[in-house]
Amino acid sequence: DCLWLDFGGPGTVEEVPEGRYDALPGAGQSAPGPILHPEVQTLDLRSCDISDTALLHLCNCRKLKKLNLNSSKENRISITSKGIKAVASSCSYLHEASLKRCCNLTDEGVLALALNCRLLKIIDLGGCLGITDVSLQALGENCPLLQCVDFSATQVSDSGVVALVRGPCAKKLEEIHMGHCVNLTDEAVEAVLTCCPQICILLFHGCPLITDHSRVVLEQLVGPNKLKQVTWTVY
Repeated sequence: DCLWLDFGGPGTVEEVPEGRYDALPGAGQSAPGPILHPEVQTLDLRSCDISDTALLHLCNCRKLKKLNLNSSKENRISITSKGIKAVASSCSYLHEASLKRCCNLTDEGVLALALNCRLLKIIDLGGCLGITDVSLQALGENCPLLQCVDFSATQVSDSGVVALVRGPCAKKLEEIHMGHCVNLTDEAVEAVLTCCPQICILLFHGCPLITDHSRVVLEQLVGPNKLKQVTWTVY
């Protein structure tokens, strides 16, 4: 099955009143008869071949809290900022947005999420090659509840990371994935460790500009039992 719906309570799809389903256009051949319902809170479309057209039809799902559009292997090219902006404008209760490898997503789409979905706690932008520091700054300034952010394998720089961790979300951030970001340096690591007292998972492997200085900072700023997981690459 490529579509998973969660109505946030007891019951099954069959128990939802008839006549309240909407088709999900643009879902491709891999989505056999997908349906939408106004009470949907979780929508998992990882395995569906969908485009912006499908996302435009989420306007009735105003209680949506979790949206998973991750692509596990290949880049997802048919979803752009147009579709994400449509989701952001209708789904203000969104807590979790998983957009890994949506390579045509740009800052415009992330900015819409940051401005309209202030309850965001988790956002995955790993492999979203179109985003820049603008996205991280917008999330830092507008999403005070943010706990986990993944921007691995993107073109962000130290400036974006600093803007993120100096925002209102700094005290809430627990998990940051920024591996394979070739523009990041020790400044980004030090900013996270200095500004985020709750950080327990910090991944920055595959960042060629990060040096042994970050290891020293880790030892100086973080207690021996503070971090649950940390990864880096020695060059």
